Amino acid sequence: MKQGPKPPQRAAVRSVPRGGRSAPLTARSAWGAAVGYCVGLGALGYLTLFSPNCSFERPLTTNFGYEVGDQDCSDGIDNDYDQLIDCQDPDCVFTSTWCGELIPDVPPDRVPESTFELCTDGIDNDDDGTFDCGDRGCQAIRELCCSLEWDDASCSDGIDNDGNNFADCADFSCRNSPFVTVCRAPRSGPEKCATGDDCFGPENTFERCFDGKDNDGNGYADCADFSCSQSGPPSVVAECAARAENTIEKCSDGIDNDGNGFADCADFSCSQGPQEVAAFCAERAENTLEKCSDGKDNDGNGFADCADYSCSRDGSAEAVAYCATVIEATPERCRDGIDNDGNGYADCADNSCRNLVPHVCQETYTQRDDPDPIATANARCSDGIDNDGDGFVDCDDWDCNYDPRVTVCPGKKVCQ
Repeated sequence: MKQGPKPPQRAAVRSVPRGGRSAPLTARSAWGAAVGYCVGLGALGYLTLFSPNCSFERPLTTNFGYEVGDQDCSDGIDNDYDQLIDCQDPDCVFTSTWCGELIPDVPPDRVPESTFELCTDGIDNDDDGTFDCGDRGCQAIRELCCSLEWDDASCSDGIDNDGNNFADCADFSCRNSPFVTVCRAPRSGPEKCATGDDCFGPENTFERCFDGKDNDGNGYADCADFSCSQSGPPSVVAECAARAENTIEKCSDGIDNDGNGFADCADFSCSQGPQEVAAFCAERAENTLEKCSDGKDNDGNGFADCADYSCSRDGSAEAVAYCATVIEATPERCRDGIDNDGNGYADCADNSCRNLVPHVCQETYTQRDDPDPIATANARCSDGIDNDGDGFVDCDDWDCNYDPRVTVCPGKKVCQ
């Protein structure tokens, strides 16, 4: 069974000649854990890679051993028993010459890092300041083992297993994994109602109208729920009115004043609010072909052009048609290694691929109306076909290893 990539085969962490890279540089060790670097001027006039997030601190004591130096950092063993092997371990990045970025004498052609080969060569092939597992394109290939948080156990142990400063459900790898259940939103039911914590109930008290939760399960939380802002107790109605986001000042300050998850003109209380406020938002709206293809975030909501639903879904007919030609929502565009819609994510790293053409991104994908999804998933993991076109077949595919429905892939799993 194909395992995670081996470390690079020559020394790599080194000073970078002035002009070779720009600062700050974010990267990962070539085999795993996220490491953010800062770049500074070294004693000999070279730009040098320093500690992760500029604040690396060595633990006062070791776990059960040492993982330092070239020998320990290239033996494939977790020498200090911290669940991070070789270049996954920040200790190796800072004490060996084995784990950093390789700077080729001749700059490589700018090609997307979206294949197993390009994501294990230690080179920033697309020259975006990140390489291998530090690159979003590589992170989408789960078989590379860029993350060590991918199942219910590792996503609920309170530990930052992959050392990227995000533990459990705060880590995208947990929230985005199709097989992690502990990070899903709580559902209503007898088992929840017995505790009272997650049980849906009236949202009409001061406590429940300002706790950030959709307590009654109607899709609206706090003051966005009429049971708080319009029919709640007088003190609640008054407080919601004070927090209302319906003036030009509050609709242009970049703050989610009413705490409903939407700021400024992304909030209906602004875009569909009082006439002068609605007019202000209409002027800034990103919903025309011109504004949806200029590369700018015209409405300041954090999404530019077709990455903004105001273009791809709610824009003018011309804008929607244009976005349909670039958005990543077809098998062809979700397999070409290109960030077609320019939102910073290519292929299966893009939510539009995972949500709109899921069969391209998951070997074990089954239709909702499949009469026997367990049998189908097992069949797809034993048919000798690379069903999702990611270069990994059957039990070499991460999906087949970690989908709890699959029983045809016993033994040691990918990334273990």
